[in-house]
Amino acid sequence: MPFIPHTEEDIRAMLDSIGAESIENLFDEIPAALRSGKLTRVPEGMSEMEVSRLMQDRAETDGRYLNFIGAGAYEHHIPAAVWQITTRGEFYSAYTPYQAEASQGTLQLIYEYQTMMASLTGMDVSNASLYDGASALAEAVLMAVRSHKSSRRILMPKTVHPNYRKVVQVTVKNQGIELVEVDYDAKLGTISTDLNDDADFAALVIPQPNFFGNLEEVDVLTDWAHSKGSLVIGVVNPMSLALITPPGEWGSNGADIVVGEGQPLGAPLASGGPYYGFMACKTALVRQMPGRIVGRTVDLEGKQGFTLTLQAREQHIRRSKATSNICTNQGLVVTASTIFMSLLGPDGLERVAASCHANTLALLDMLAKIEGVEQVFPGPNFHEAVIRVSSPAADILRALRAQGILGGYDLSADYPELGQAILVCATETKTDGDLQRYAEQMERILSKRREAPPCAYKS
Repeated sequence: MPFIPHTEEDIRAMLDSIGAESIENLFDEIPAALRSGKLTRVPEGMSEMEVSRLMQDRAETDGRYLNFIGAGAYEHHIPAAVWQITTRGEFYSAYTPYQAEASQGTLQLIYEYQTMMASLTGMDVSNASLYDGASALAEAVLMAVRSHKSSRRILMPKTVHPNYRKVVQVTVKNQGIELVEVDYDAKLGTISTDLNDDADFAALVIPQPNFFGNLEEVDVLTDWAHSKGSLVIGVVNPMSLALITPPGEWGSNGADIVVGEGQPLGAPLASGGPYYGFMACKTALVRQMPGRIVGRTVDLEGKQGFTLTLQAREQHIRRSKATSNICTNQGLVVTASTIFMSLLGPDGLERVAASCHANTLALLDMLAKIEGVEQVFPGPNFHEAVIRVSSPAADILRALRAQGILGGYDLSADYPELGQAILVCATETKTDGDLQRYAEQMERILSKRREAPPCAYKS
């Protein structure tokens, strides 16, 4: 993006035009406590080069953590070309165009994105993305209820990401939709097969892999739901689909709606965002799907062109019918994902996924040899797994962080029944040395706690 400087006269003229006294007035809705204020630790009068040097020195002082946290946001290598292309002026817009003729390039990119996501999930159609993975699941629940008509109940397993469940609950609680919690098998960490056979449900939500990193019995669950007249909503990690069966092929007829978080496909870890949610479905449900679909066609001269084909539930088209009232997509991040998938291709995605799986297994093998560490759930997994430690999980993670290691996600708040449990994740970014360092530090911390229990302290 070009840098366009403004003189004081320019700024004054713009403020007069909109009736504002100062630039500060434009931000008066932001509470004072949330404003960062001036950079008091940056000396006055420094040149650009000096400021760059100062920032580099402080960044080196902060160091770089070795990250083993997943829990819905994953560290993957992103080729430099991805964001080099994404931030070109042609793409650098936060919104999809409302005027189809305004940006054929953006429309083609969305078309390519939708084609790739439909192929990756094994579904018929994909929309142009939603706000994030959690809100995409909420939209899928609303979509299932609209489609089912006779039931407003949804089977929501505890193995779905806890934050996703909270977002769905907030979204549907005032719409007369009931989320029926489904417990998990305490030994396997997957959805309990003791499902309610008698009740009428609009849909069953199936996470794959689930929040614990375990793989669910998706074929059995999908066929069971369809036999009861319920839809199946798959919540998937897109990177895992390069290795495991896509939801479009689950059971005899496949899942009906598929959602998830697109962050693993080219978006960096950045304090929780911006990310985006993806959604795909069967053709029969396409008119219930929020968002938009871009199609490819030819004009009267036979030239290829792209256009918004379907946006049946967007509020600017049919306000009274747009029960979801969500059309926002994260256009820039979707652009990055499209370029990311284009550069890696199917083989590249499969190599990344296989490397993630291998590193997770290698880490679990190392941790299993440490006294005081046990893997909680057996069975196949992807990306991450649950371990139980013999000391308070929060203390272990704090000690690891002091050694420059983000050791995982503390599960005690969301799943207290698991005891001192940690969700650990190893992606393709981890080397053998990284895994060894984690295991050695875990062993050192636990052995130290065994030999020298912490002294009592005064509060």
